[in-house]
Amino acid sequence: MLENVAIVTDSTACLPQEVVHQYNVEVVPLRFAWQGKTYRDGIDITPEIIYRILPTAKELPTTSAPSPGDYLEALQKLGQKYRSILVITLSARLSTMSDSARVAREMVGGRLQDVAVEVLDCGSAAGAQGLVVLAAARVAGAGGNLAEVTQVARRVSAKVNLAAFLDTLHYLAKGGRVPKAVAWANSLAKVKPIFHIAPLSGEVSTLKMARTRHGAVKQLLLMVKGKAGGKPVHAIVMHSRSLDEAERLRYSLATQLQCDELYVSDFTPAMGIHTGPGVLGIAYYADD
Repeated sequence: MLENVAIVTDSTACLPQEVVHQYNVEVVPLRFAWQGKTYRDGIDITPEIIYRILPTAKELPTTSAPSPGDYLEALQKLGQKYRSILVITLSARLSTMSDSARVAREMVGGRLQDVAVEVLDCGSAAGAQGLVVLAAARVAGAGGNLAEVTQVARRVSAKVNLAAFLDTLHYLAKGGRVPKAVAWANSLAKVKPIFHIAPLSGEVSTLKMARTRHGAVKQLLLMVKGKAGGKPVHAIVMHSRSLDEAERLRYSLATQLQCDELYVSDFTPAMGIHTGPGVLGIAYYADD
């Protein structure tokens, strides 16, 4: 007997493996190329290994998004078991993944004619994308149809925020994303830039500056409290080689807010290779 809706996403979604298994989410991995070898994210190489090699790497690893063929393989596998499939991708402003997923949807149309496939650009990335996936997966697991699952995913996409701070601009400069002079000045000033992705914006903007990591954490907590307005919160704490700090931040959220769900996860290396170790952030939204 076919089940209702399968959920597909990619490995940028910052979902802990136990959560992926619990909600039966199909994760299509990105690929990393480093020193002449190609690795599948989360399969052949872990975030911990990537963040460990960054400080001594002469050249940063490069990433490649899942191809239409990668999505097609996932759709064909799931089409044997499900009536419909929802693919949730990160913002099209940050990657071509939504285009690849849509190409795969067209490719699979003639092979799985009785399976409906929907592709949703969540308008964000990383843990914010993960929270959209989890909301959709819960409705799918409860027996919701494709329209119901997609509606919930769209509703969460419209309110999920992501805020994170960097320990240094060194890696952004190394990858050519900011001028080296800017990174040098930032290192002298010893400030921690706090970045933000607003709901559906798909764009990373600088929100605030903090003098210390402790100050940056305080700013993150204030942001979440302000957005929550006393309502229950769903959140993912993300980090790159900063697990102890991430756990302390999780504890602060759990004790200062009403959290309906709260996870700690590695910050997606697809973005983390450009930001380096030491990233700490929160993806979150409040219930209506």
